[in-house]
Amino acid sequence: MAVNPEFRAFVAELLEPVGRVEIRRMFGGLGIFRDGLMFGLVADETLFLKADDLTRAEFEALGSKPFTYGRKDGRRASLNYMELPETLYDEPDAVIAWARKAIDAAHRKEAAKRKPRRKTTAE
Repeated sequence: MAVNPEFRAFVAELLEPVGRVEIRRMFGGLGIFRDGLMFGLVADETLFLKADDLTRAEFEALGSKPFTYGRKDGRRASLNYMELPETLYDEPDAVIAWARKAIDAAHRKEAAKRKPRRKTTAE
């Protein structure tokens, strides 16, 4: 699942307009971060972007499939990342728009983690 250096450079160039992006090796692929939050990943020469309840249907409408991986028990598992459809690789403005949606989804997830939970008292 290693990513070739040319594809890594291509992804870095493609995402340059969204601002300071860090690309790190992770589990044989790449994690893509902005503002310390992971909003994308690369596996098997495919770019996947973070999705959530607000954006998943938009990805699916383009024919996008979720990122899945094989677990030790032989089953497939998925994460909240959807593949960027191949047709968009030649449309830099569209890629940037989708990357921004993924960044927003990463921020929403982080904000949800920080939301204080109400304490309940037993009476």
